[in-house]
Amino acid sequence: MNESQNRENRNRESRGYAGKETDGEKGQKSEDFKKELFGYIRMIVVVVLVIVLLQEFIIINARIPSASMEPTVSVGNQIFGSRLTYKFRDPERYDIIIFHDPDNPKKLLIKRIIGMPGDIVDVHDGNVYINGSETPLEDSFCMEPSSTLEGNLVYPIVVPSDSYFVLGDNRMDSNDSRFWTNTFVQKGEILGNAVFRYWPVWEIGPIHGAEEGWYNPQGA
Repeated sequence: MNESQNRENRNRESRGYAGKETDGEKGQKSEDFKKELFGYIRMIVVVVLVIVLLQEFIIINARIPSASMEPTVSVGNQIFGSRLTYKFRDPERYDIIIFHDPDNPKKLLIKRIIGMPGDIVDVHDGNVYINGSETPLEDSFCMEPSSTLEGNLVYPIVVPSDSYFVLGDNRMDSNDSRFWTNTFVQKGEILGNAVFRYWPVWEIGPIHGAEEGWYNPQGA
């Protein structure tokens, strides 16, 4: 075998050796893959944990199933509620709250606070009156003005302590305190207040409770 053939054979052997992975290299690649996979799994676990904690302690993610709160929020709207609001203050008149249905605690509802603890609530001529006032409560947010039906109650009624009288903004199409067997929403059943609509995108924005200038009876 001449010298040129010897060189060619050595070159082929060298190329063949360079193209093969050693056991050490294979082991390193396996370790790198495991580390990368563990990183992805850890990231997913952290994201899921954050979402769970947010929904359990900070936000309420809700979809509006009925027309009872139109025109404020409509069927199919997706909203966020805050679980933190009432950690720092008590519920107020005109707040829009998310709470457990007094007649079916497994179900969540959204309504507006109308009667506060201790209030004397009267409904007649399509309006709501508080504590004997001759001035009806604000209803500019309602689907129709002066459209509050009396429901199944005999007025006037007194709101118990730590409880609230609530109505939907669509007063002619809302199952609320006027019709429930358990008329009032207890404070402990309130999860939070509605604060932000994120769907549909063309209606993104805050959900307001009381506005400046709305009539609020003295002592309430």
